[in-house]
Amino acid sequence: MDLEFLQSMDVQILVGLGVAVLAILVAAAYLFSSRKPKGCLDPENFREFKLVKRQQLSHNVAKFTFELPTPTSVLGLPIGQHISCRGKDSQGEEVIKPYTPTTLDSDVGHFELVIKMYPQGRMSHHFRELRVGDYLAVKGPKGRFRYQPGQVRAFGMIAGGSGITPMFQVARAILENPKDMTNVHLIYANVTYEDILLKEELDSLVANYPGRFKVYYVLNQEQRSFIGI
Repeated sequence: MDLEFLQSMDVQILVGLGVAVLAILVAAAYLFSSRKPKGCLDPENFREFKLVKRQQLSHNVAKFTFELPTPTSVLGLPIGQHISCRGKDSQGEEVIKPYTPTTLDSDVGHFELVIKMYPQGRMSHHFRELRVGDYLAVKGPKGRFRYQPGQVRAFGMIAGGSGITPMFQVARAILENPKDMTNVHLIYANVTYEDILLKEELDSLVANYPGRFKVYYVLNQEQRSFIGI
């Protein structure tokens, strides 16, 4: 073998090694970017999350925004499931109650709870006393139902009062998923017009997904119903 042949072989080997290393790096980057981020919830132990914003929506309804560990953290709650929140009632006794966030894992760095606070509600007392900077103990995920995209052609929902939050969570997840063509129909009952929770958000879904999402509001005290705009 002459020197030129050996040199050409060395170059081919080096090029081959370079291509192989590049392929490995590209594959590793793809796997890292496509890997689903780990959620912040623990199904066995309560974890505490800091309240960073409290927005009063009406005299007895407020939206609570809680901070996750990092700006890119996700709660990690499967669609259709809920969390358990721990607090203390007016007597100082521990109380645990389930709630469904109105945010999804696409809302990184935080999660939100829309809470209706009842005068005699034990957990309502805890949320009434909660101030920015305080911490809420949360455990989850909880629940048997877990929605799978495209599992049905149309999804029918019936909700009343504060029971709208799990329905809103599922509806949002369906509609905002470009691969899920499921239609959603919601009947939402309340006593008065002022009792309707998340109306602006629901009407926004109707406007953004015409033909795919319909909401029918039913009011008991006014004995009337109307379709969401």
